[in-house]
Amino acid sequence: MDKRGASARLLRVKAVRVEARMIRRMNMPAPALADLRKDYKLASLGKRDLAADPIVQFNKWMDEAIKAELPEPTAMNLATVSAQGRPSARIVLLKGCDERGFVFYSNYESRKGRELGESQWAALTFHWVELERQVRIEGHVEKVPDAESDAYFKSRPLASRIGAHASPQSEPIGSREALMARVAAATARYGILPDGPPRPANWGGYLIVPERVEFWQGRRSRLHDRLVYMRQFGGWHIERLAP
Repeated sequence: MDKRGASARLLRVKAVRVEARMIRRMNMPAPALADLRKDYKLASLGKRDLAADPIVQFNKWMDEAIKAELPEPTAMNLATVSAQGRPSARIVLLKGCDERGFVFYSNYESRKGRELGESQWAALTFHWVELERQVRIEGHVEKVPDAESDAYFKSRPLASRIGAHASPQSEPIGSREALMARVAAATARYGILPDGPPRPANWGGYLIVPERVEFWQGRRSRLHDRLVYMRQFGGWHIERLAP
């Protein structure tokens, strides 16, 4: 057997062994949730490590998450609250971060859109598990300018732009078939246009203008490093919080 054949056989053997281990683990009783724990030890965080501006610090951590090839580094938990004080949360994707704050896009008539319109405050959380880091952001909400929403909408894939017209986000719909029928109708209407569909009037960008930004670095024995920026007198004040 030549070297190439021997190498291929070795890879097959390893794959079989890995599969066998996975099957054994799946057949074992799952550990109790209370027994699942991890000790964090990758890094530390002090005031000396931070930029003076939280946006600069956030972009530094985001760059590190992207370079580490984390899955979905721009995924963030968006928490909103209704006029009745009832909270809700979901995962959305960050689409911009500059000196103004944090930008994402959505249907204005979705549940999140309605609640953002009612309270005009929101919270974001990024959790980069592999780096043992979190970033928590609280701020008030405003819509981005129409021109900015138009430009981003035009950059999206055609199917996503058609989907924005077809889906009555957060509203009940009878079946998957009913949804796809709406997609087919929107495709027939907009798919033939040279520039594709225009941005729907009920879809666009939101800007979270931060008032508080916390950077969290996991540490051993749950004694985590927590540094928070708070907006004060037109600038930022930084404090360490107890874990």
